[in-house]
Amino acid sequence: MKTITIANLKGGSAKTTTTAFLAHAFAAMGRTVLAVDSDPQGSLLRWSEVDSWAVPTTGLPVRNMHVRLKGIVAPNTDVICIDTPPLDEQSGIVYGALRAADIVIVTMAPTTAEYERLPDVWAAIEDVDALRHTPPVVAVLLNRTVPGASSTVAFRDQLAADGHRVLTTTIPRREVYAQAWGLAITELGHYEPAAKEIDALEVAL
Repeated sequence: MKTITIANLKGGSAKTTTTAFLAHAFAAMGRTVLAVDSDPQGSLLRWSEVDSWAVPTTGLPVRNMHVRLKGIVAPNTDVICIDTPPLDEQSGIVYGALRAADIVIVTMAPTTAEYERLPDVWAAIEDVDALRHTPPVVAVLLNRTVPGASSTVAFRDQLAADGHRVLTTTIPRREVYAQAWGLAITELGHYEPAAKEIDALEVAL
């Protein structure tokens, strides 16, 4: 079983959309998936109810996520995808979700404003590492990218120079993703290869 936490400092970074699409992408790969909404606003959970997802989804906006998950996850679950609130608003909840994670996916648009938010995210992950036996695998998923734009390459290179892993797959800026909330997820688009790439990450036991 792999637990994947999607995180960023602030809202509006496509965490909920990423969680929803990745959960469906893993399900399409034949995995048994649980989607977890740890944001008190409950956007992921409401989306699952509006659209009657086949992917089981639960709300768990608690600080001790790493403890509570064990009591609700079915034994046959292969993948858990956790949506988190903004780190700057609900740091305690996000820390719990980070402690539960085998893999942390940091969503980021290739802009200076979003790049400058990342030090707080890295600091939170490092803080949680001290409470774990093994560190999670951390990777940046570049989203809201513009095809052919130099910004994607520039920020990918900068993140790599900073010592961070960046997924090869990027999620382009498309209305099908930006306006997805509340609609049925029938086309996985770029999230399908993203899920496969995440699935191939080596997790420390």
